[in-house]
Amino acid sequence: MGILLEVREFDVITGNSDYKDDDNFKYLHKDAFADLVEFIHEFAGNEENADALDFMRVGYKRNVGDTITIKNYVGLIQMKNGHQIQVLPKISFGDGEDQGNVKTKKTFLKMLCSMKDFPSKVFNDASLKVDKMNLYEIFINMYLQEVRQLVKHGIKSAYVQQEDNLRYYKGKFQVSKHIRENMAHAERFYVAYDEFHPNRAENKLVKATLMKLQKLTGSAENSKVIRQLLTAFEMVAPSVNYQKDFAKVSIDRNTSDYKMLMQWSKVFLMNKSFTTFSGKDRSRALLFPMESVYESYVAQNMKKVMETDGWNVSTQDKGHYLFMEPRKQFSLRPDIVLEKEGRIIVMDTKWKKLINNERKNYGISQADMYQMYAYSKKYETSEIWLLYPVNDEMKNHEDICFDSGDGTTVNVFFVDVENIEESLIQLRERISVGEPFHLDSVDM
Repeated sequence: MGILLEVREFDVITGNSDYKDDDNFKYLHKDAFADLVEFIHEFAGNEENADALDFMRVGYKRNVGDTITIKNYVGLIQMKNGHQIQVLPKISFGDGEDQGNVKTKKTFLKMLCSMKDFPSKVFNDASLKVDKMNLYEIFINMYLQEVRQLVKHGIKSAYVQQEDNLRYYKGKFQVSKHIRENMAHAERFYVAYDEFHPNRAENKLVKATLMKLQKLTGSAENSKVIRQLLTAFEMVAPSVNYQKDFAKVSIDRNTSDYKMLMQWSKVFLMNKSFTTFSGKDRSRALLFPMESVYESYVAQNMKKVMETDGWNVSTQDKGHYLFMEPRKQFSLRPDIVLEKEGRIIVMDTKWKKLINNERKNYGISQADMYQMYAYSKKYETSEIWLLYPVNDEMKNHEDICFDSGDGTTVNVFFVDVENIEESLIQLRERISVGEPFHLDSVDM
C-alpha cells in the first residue's frame, strides 16, 4: 500500500529533512512532498474545486522552506508514487490521551457514517482493529462488511443470455455459428438461451472489486475475509468493462442490498471519491469536509436526544429569506431548528477551534454573528445557539453568551464529539431551564 504519513488537522508538513524530528512539523520525503504540491495544484483553475483548495495551503517559512498546512478536510490521499497521507480530524478527548490515534479514528468513522451520502449501513467499529489499519484499510473493511451482509442474505441471480455448443437443443438456434463450429459435429447444436444465473452486472462488479482489493490490501485480516467472500462468487465472472456494467446496474426492491456496494465499487474500481476530489494519473483522494461531517453528526444525535423530550427537530430548515421584495432572495438555512409549544430555538454548527481570549471574541467570526442575528430576526426568536467542538483550551470554560440589547441572545455550547449523546443531553438540560422568549415580547 506504500509509505503512510499520518497527520491531523492544522499540522504543517515539510520536505526539509533538517526538521524530520521537529515536533512542530510532519516530515515527508522531498520527492513525495513535491508530488503532494503537484496534487494540490491539480485543482487550481478548476471552478468546481477552487474553494476546496482551502483544505491544503502551500506556504513558506523562513529557514524551513516550503510547507503545506492542512485544515477542514480529512481522509486519505494516495499519491502516484505510492505514498499515502492520512489526515485525521483534531478531536479533544476527556483524558487527553489517544495512543496511535485509535479513538480519533473510531470517533471520526462514527461521524462519517452519519452522513447521508456515505455508503455504509452495517458499520461495526467493534470488529475493526483501527489501531492496525489506516483509513483506506478501514474503508476496505467497511466494504467487506457490506459484502458479507449481501452473502448472508443471498446474492441475486437473474436471467442471463448464454451461448453454448450443446449436445441437445434449447433456446434459439444460432445458424451461422452452428455452421462454423459444427461442420464435423452433427450431434451438436450451437444455441443461445436464457439461464437463471448469478452472473449479473452487480455481482460481476462486486467480484472485480474484491479481486482488486485483494491486490491492494496490506491487512492480513482483510485479505482473509476477501478469500472467504470470493468463494461465494465462484460462478460469477469478474467485470472487465466497468462502465458498461455500471450502466446495467438496476437498484430496486429486489436488489436493495447492492445499493451501498455499488457506490463503494465505483470508489475502488474507478478511482471515484465520495467528494468532488479526484486526482489525475494514479493520484486520488478520499477527502471529507469536516464542517459537513460535524454538522451531520450533531444533527443526527440532536434528533435522537431532543425528539424524546417532545421537540420537533428540523435540519437545514428552508422557507425563510433575508429579503422578500422585489422577490424572495438570499435564503436562510440554519443547521438545526427546534420547536416545541411555540418556542423556537435556532442552532448552527461550526467546526472551528475557539480560543480562550475574550478580547478576540474567542475566535468567533463577525460574519457568523451577523448570520445568527439574521436568524433571530427572521425566525422571531431570541434563542440562538452556536455549537462548536470542545478543545483542550476551552474545556470547562464558563458559559459564553452575547446579548444584542434588542432581543437577540447568542449562546455558545461546546460539543464533546467523543461522548456526543451525553453532551447533547447536557445541552437539553440547559435549554429546559431557559425561559422561552420571542421578539414579539420586545418593545421595538
